[in-house]
Amino acid sequence: MIGLTVRQMQYFDALAQTLHFGRAAKLAGVSQPALSAQIAEMEERLNCLLFERGGKAVRMTHEALALQPRIERILADIRDVETTARRGRPAMEGRFRLGIIPTVAPYLLPHVLPELKKHYPALQLELREAVTASLVEDATSGRLDAFIAALPLEQPAIVTEALFPDRFFLAVPAGDPAFASPPVPPESPALERLMLLEEGHCLREQALAVCGNVRPVAMASYGATSLTTLLQMVAHGLGVTLVPEMAASAAGVMPDLRIVPFQEPMPQRTICMAWRKNKVRQDECVELARIIRGLDRAVLGV
Repeated sequence: MIGLTVRQMQYFDALAQTLHFGRAAKLAGVSQPALSAQIAEMEERLNCLLFERGGKAVRMTHEALALQPRIERILADIRDVETTARRGRPAMEGRFRLGIIPTVAPYLLPHVLPELKKHYPALQLELREAVTASLVEDATSGRLDAFIAALPLEQPAIVTEALFPDRFFLAVPAGDPAFASPPVPPESPALERLMLLEEGHCLREQALAVCGNVRPVAMASYGATSLTTLLQMVAHGLGVTLVPEMAASAAGVMPDLRIVPFQEPMPQRTICMAWRKNKVRQDECVELARIIRGLDRAVLGV
């Protein structure tokens, strides 16, 4: 009998996600030697190499790639069993893994976390910030219990509940004559200088949808992994960018930067809570959505 343990599969999953022994150990909540030892024992029991080690680089072997989806399914089933066993106990207790997109996390979490700590001190919230596609994949595979993103999410395995609208503004260099008389029409030629986040960020697609009449070939060929980086680029006169309303207040205090509105009706996105359709943790997802919707909209800046 091979005799793999759940712990070994959990460590395998952490290493497969991070491809880094140190980060995998942190994700699994153990020391790096303990994780390395369990991976080595797993390889010995399976009689095959799962991860190629080369300096700081870690690569999955063909055997590991073949095992990965099966191990993910096993771990997801185990988590569902644990959650089902908790039914009848008070909700909002124990571990809850929540994902959130980068253009929402820094503006929403400072207001949500204190509320959760106050009302549900027994809740052990684990957060993951990632782009929408990664969050959808992690939720459907069971690595996340829920996530916060922007609609639409056209995923048949995912349930969504709207939280609040978030209007879009435009961040421009202070003193830029092209924006001397806002509001800005979405077909303004000045939007040809629009800068976008890198591929994979939903804000990139939303910006293209808002400014659909602008020639994409004329857009500035810059890409950034964070909204903060884009705003710094705008402040240095490299172009303009879309900024969500919840980020507008923080962006507005940056030197050499100005936040201007679009013409009415102002474009907007809808922020939502999303989770797997199996209803295992639906009550907690609905309660978390209720808490977020109950936050002071003025404090959130939306």
